[in-house]
Amino acid sequence: MLRRLFHRGEQPVLVSDPAYLIVGLGNPGREYRESRHNIGFMVVDCLCSRMGIPVNRLQSKALTGTGKWEGRKIILAKPQTYMNLSGNAVSQLLRFYKVPVENLLVIHDDLDLPLGTLRMRPDGGAGGQKGLVSIIESLGTQQFARLRVGISRPPGRMSPADYVLQSFSKADQEALPIILQRAADAAQVFVTEGLQQAMNRFNGSSLE
Repeated sequence: MLRRLFHRGEQPVLVSDPAYLIVGLGNPGREYRESRHNIGFMVVDCLCSRMGIPVNRLQSKALTGTGKWEGRKIILAKPQTYMNLSGNAVSQLLRFYKVPVENLLVIHDDLDLPLGTLRMRPDGGAGGQKGLVSIIESLGTQQFARLRVGISRPPGRMSPADYVLQSFSKADQEALPIILQRAADAAQVFVTEGLQQAMNRFNGSSLE
């Protein structure tokens, strides 16, 4: 979309509206496709279907797709560097597409939230999420939006590292489509109505 900017005594100048970069975190490879750690990838796949933007181009160490949705330029991305190096892809894509950091949304799993609970934040630390650690280090700032999608804590004494790399249980898989749809809703509201509206409408949203 082009906007006309008028300055006193000058001719109007056409300026493109800034793009939005929506990044889902996960690990590449068939063995990780259905894992809890890949729920960020799954949400991006849901957005891909909704927005009609195929995510099939390898660019800047990520699978990406670009297109127009609701009059806005959208870049969807799934870093292919493994979780703990996600920042490499995100920083390169931000620079290439000249996306302002306030138009970046990172979607990732969160062990500390109950299954399906959503929490969108404007900034903050990584909370132990290695993909976020990498992005914060690469960008040199914590000031970017992130959508946390709850996957619950591991049962018993299971290692969190093992738990996140396992596939969802059969019971959890039944709930997964609803979780992904809600997370995709939140991402779309972020684009169309802004971060505050997305937080107001979806923070605390769960399966209950």
